[in-house]
Amino acid sequence: MLIRFWKPYGVLTQFTDRDGRPTLADYVPIPRVYSAGRLDQDSEGLLLLSDDGPTIARYSHPRFEHPKTYWAQVDGAPTDADLEPIRRGLTLADGPTRPATVRVIDPPNVPERSVPIRARRAIPTTWLELTLTEGRNRQVRRMTAAVGFPTLRLVRWAIGEITLAGLTPGTYEVLDARNLSARSAPKTNQNRKKCRKT
Repeated sequence: MLIRFWKPYGVLTQFTDRDGRPTLADYVPIPRVYSAGRLDQDSEGLLLLSDDGPTIARYSHPRFEHPKTYWAQVDGAPTDADLEPIRRGLTLADGPTRPATVRVIDPPNVPERSVPIRARRAIPTTWLELTLTEGRNRQVRRMTAAVGFPTLRLVRWAIGEITLAGLTPGTYEVLDARNLSARSAPKTNQNRKKCRKT
């Protein structure tokens, strides 16, 4: 079983939390599934879950190099030249990164975040699309900060051929593995569900 889920802002990528914070259990009422990789609590977007160990490894282990595409709303207005170090690969505290693709995009059609980003009248924000083939801790945030444009909002749009298309924050879909390689997103959302404890 493979599930695609749009993790909302503020939700932990785990099923339990002793402090009572929102977790995956509030949205995905399917037993014995685990996340293939993680998203920070303050990041949003695509998360894959499975009940199958090899499937989890295939989508989470770095050796498979699944490209991951993110939409990052950054503080400021970077030029093409400002973004060139990301394309070449830059050095972070834990070593050099692989080259990544990055471009300025129009604001994507995503719902407003439950907690608005900070806004400063004198400084604009810009949306970037970045595609990485590695997944270090908070890598996108560290890369944009390293070139002088801190990330204010981060949404993961795709992992390999799987995207958020057809989902909304807090919803999930069980994917048909037989058709997975032939499409970028399921053609039907009849299995799409939203579950939130009240």
